[in-house]
Amino acid sequence: MALTAPTVLILAAGQGTRMRSATPKVLHELCGIPMVMWPVRAALAAGAKRVVVVDSPPRALAGVLPEGVELAVQPLSDGTGGAVRAAAEQIDPDAPVVILSGDVPLVGAQAIGDLVEAHTGSGAAATMATAVLDDPTGYGRVVRDPDGSVGRVVETKKPGDATEEELRIREVNSGIYVFDGSALLGALPRLTADNAQSEYYLPQALDFLRADGAKVAAHVVEDEGLMLGVNDRVGLARVRKLAQRAIAERHMRAGVTILDPASVQIDVDVQIGQDTTIEPFTTIRGATHIGSGCAVRCSYLVNCVLEDGVSVGPFAYLRPGTVLRAGAKAGTFVEIKNSDVGAGTKIPHLSYIGDADIGPRSNLGAGTITANYDGRAKHRTTIGSGVRGGVDTSFVAPVTVGDGAYTAAGSVITEDVPADALAVARARQTNVEGYASRPVSSDGAAGSSPPSAEPPPAVSHPAAGRQADEHES
Repeated sequence: MALTAPTVLILAAGQGTRMRSATPKVLHELCGIPMVMWPVRAALAAGAKRVVVVDSPPRALAGVLPEGVELAVQPLSDGTGGAVRAAAEQIDPDAPVVILSGDVPLVGAQAIGDLVEAHTGSGAAATMATAVLDDPTGYGRVVRDPDGSVGRVVETKKPGDATEEELRIREVNSGIYVFDGSALLGALPRLTADNAQSEYYLPQALDFLRADGAKVAAHVVEDEGLMLGVNDRVGLARVRKLAQRAIAERHMRAGVTILDPASVQIDVDVQIGQDTTIEPFTTIRGATHIGSGCAVRCSYLVNCVLEDGVSVGPFAYLRPGTVLRAGAKAGTFVEIKNSDVGAGTKIPHLSYIGDADIGPRSNLGAGTITANYDGRAKHRTTIGSGVRGGVDTSFVAPVTVGDGAYTAAGSVITEDVPADALAVARARQTNVEGYASRPVSSDGAAGSSPPSAEPPPAVSHPAAGRQADEHES
C-alpha cells in the first residue's frame, strides 16, 4: 500500500531562555545552518506534502525558511498543545501529521519515513517515537498495555511521579509523534490547561484518543541520538559532536580520507570528491566544494571551490569567493579571497591574494601581495598564464600582468606589465663601504653621516598608496 505523504509540523516557538542569547534558540548554527533547518530539510527529504513551522509572534524565522515551507504563529507561549493548535488550519485531516521539534535536530528523513510507515501499518490513531535508554533518568516512561499499545506515559520530573516499578522501565517518550489528521483535529479543542504552568500539552491528546477507544502505538527508534534535544549551549555542543561524526562518516563512506575525524570540522553543505584527503585540524565551512584527488592540510576553508587535484596548506585560509582550478596549490600560510587561481598555478607560501584573477601555470613567489584596497574601494589584479613572480612582489591594483612575464624580487608593481617582459620596480641599492668601522661621532652614532643617496623618483601611479586588504572583516 502506498503511503500518504504526511504533513510535518515543526514546533519552533519556544523562547530558549536557557541558551542565554539574543538569538532565538532554533536559529543557533549547527554545522553551517540554523538548527531549525535540520528538521525542515529532513521533512522535505522524507517527501512531506506540507511542512509547517510554528514560530512566535516576532516571526524570527520568516526570512530563514526555504520557499514552500509555511509559517504558523503561536500568539501566546502556551505549550506544545498550543503550538499545534496554532497550525490547526494547515493540518490535512486525510493525511498523517508528524510532530517534530525545532530543537531536536538530528531526526533524519529515514527516521520520519520509518515512523510514518509504522504508524500507517499499525492501525493506530497516533504513534509516538520511543527509545530504549541505558539511563532513562528524567524522561517520561512508556507503559505498554498487554497488546503492545501505549497505555500511558508516566512523567518522572518530581519524586513520587512514578512508582519504583515504573522507574525501572527503560523505554521513554521522545516527544516525536505522528497522528491521523482527523484524530488530531478532533482532540485539539479538548486540550485543557489545568496544570501548574497553565499550558496546553500535546500528550493530553493521546489520553483523549485512548479514552475514545482508539489505539496509540509506539515505534522504537534504534538510534537514541535522533531524539537528543537542545536546551542550552552544552546540549548544542553535544548535538554538534554527533552531527559532525555523522557528516564525517558520510564523506568517508563516499571515498574521502579523513585522517582524524574528531579533529576536523565540516559543515553539512560541504561537498568533497573521492580520493581527497582531509588532514587533522582542518575546518571546512559553508557551501565549499572540493573536487577529487585533493589534499587539504590543517587549513580553514569558507565558501570556496577546489577543483580536482588541488593542494592546500598547511595553515592556509581560503575565504569566500576563492576558486582554485585543477591542480592549483595554495601553500603554507597563504590567504586567498575572492580570487580565481588558474589550473596548475602555485602560490606556495606566505602570500595574500585578494580580488585577483590568475591564469594557469603561473608561480608566485613567497610574500606575494595583491594590494587590492585603496581605503575607499576594492580593485582587481589580473595576472596572466605562465607568469613568474619574484619573492616579495606587491601588485598594486588595478594592474595587469601579461602572459609569460616575470617580476623581480622585492618589486612593487604599479603599472601594467607586457607579456614576456621582466618588471623591476624597486629602489636602487647603495652600499657605504667601511661605514661600521668609522669613529663614533659626538652624538654617539657610529661613523659620520653617510653621503646622501640620490632621492627616489616621485611615484606617479595614482594607486601607489594602496595596501593589502588586511582589515576586512
